[in-house]
Amino acid sequence: MSMSKSKDTIILFIAQGAYSGRVPFAPGTAGTIVGALLAVLLRDTVYCWYALATATVTGIGTWAAGEADAILGTKDSPTIVIDEIAGFLVAMFIVPFTWWAVAAGFVLFRFIDILKPWPLKRLQDIPGGMGVMLDDLGAGIYTNVILQIIIVVMGR
Repeated sequence: MSMSKSKDTIILFIAQGAYSGRVPFAPGTAGTIVGALLAVLLRDTVYCWYALATATVTGIGTWAAGEADAILGTKDSPTIVIDEIAGFLVAMFIVPFTWWAVAAGFVLFRFIDILKPWPLKRLQDIPGGMGVMLDDLGAGIYTNVILQIIIVVMGR
């Protein structure tokens, strides 16, 4: 295997969320499941480690998403799901862990990611990996704010 082929394989593995983005139906949901699993694995870490993991996934993911689109010859290929993974990590940041919160965060995040309320849809127009990532990071922020409000109102 050539060095370029190896690099492409690594880039696609990252951008496609350990290949979860290759599922034939609802790849964004499959990527969000990977994000949820990662959030659950990080649940017992202190917030600074969670934030560092989220920033790392976001930074590497932004690079990998842009590179993957170049490899695939696409603009925001549906197989690229690192944006859903990073977005879900943002959605669950500083949300007290409960299975209810993970489930609610999952449903809210998918709904907002699909709906793309203002200005999220416009963020997709940004070129490269940033355009791939920003709308999902925004969906994660929207989800997080809604979850925080629900937690305060319900006293959870």
